[in-house]
Amino acid sequence: MIEVLVADDQAAVRAGLVLILGAALDVRVVGEAADGERAVELARELRPDVVLMDVRMPRLDGISATRQIAGFADVLVLTTFDLDEYVFGALRAGAAGFLLKDVDADRLVEAVRTVAAGDGIIAPQVTRRLIGAFAARPEPPAPGPAAVAELTPREREVLACLGEGLSNGEIARRLSMAETTTKTHVSRILGKLGLRSRVQAAILAQELAASGLTDPSGATAAPDAPGSGSGDLSAG
Repeated sequence: MIEVLVADDQAAVRAGLVLILGAALDVRVVGEAADGERAVELARELRPDVVLMDVRMPRLDGISATRQIAGFADVLVLTTFDLDEYVFGALRAGAAGFLLKDVDADRLVEAVRTVAAGDGIIAPQVTRRLIGAFAARPEPPAPGPAAVAELTPREREVLACLGEGLSNGEIARRLSMAETTTKTHVSRILGKLGLRSRVQAAILAQELAASGLTDPSGATAAPDAPGSGSGDLSAG
């Protein structure tokens, strides 16, 4: 069962979302919040699988709330506005997905399932702009070798699985552990590496594998001798 927290300042919108989600046999709404601060409080208390988050809310906006929630719950931002500042702000804050409120009921439920499974989803209307902005941005610094070395062997295995694009359920099955344990490992990985989302972790894992700094089990390999050109995690 996928547990969802719905955060929207409009009571009628919240009621509609709860009705749509409640019609799905595998989804259960465990809480509702009318502002960002309450959303953060309930997310910490209830630990839902997904938080369906509006952007414009009183007391604390949805972007700021997402920044506090991402890491221990997946956030799916749902808003009327496709402004770049909202799209980019939500993803930088660690949101796992961004949809517009004109999405139909079936697609909304499927998006919740997708995010709960550990994957990301972006509204088709904003995907092209997002790709363009990503391509134009300067390359951010990657976590250094010392940060990666702090990961436990199990966390390195999980990081390697993230790099393969596996969902939490798939990682749990591959590594023979509970899905809740997988979520805990992902949260710890993000915290240790200073990352905001599993998407960032997946990109880092792929870069580490491509540069030869991880072995197949996810362990960090020793840097080559000086002059070999492969001892810098931020290179390439």
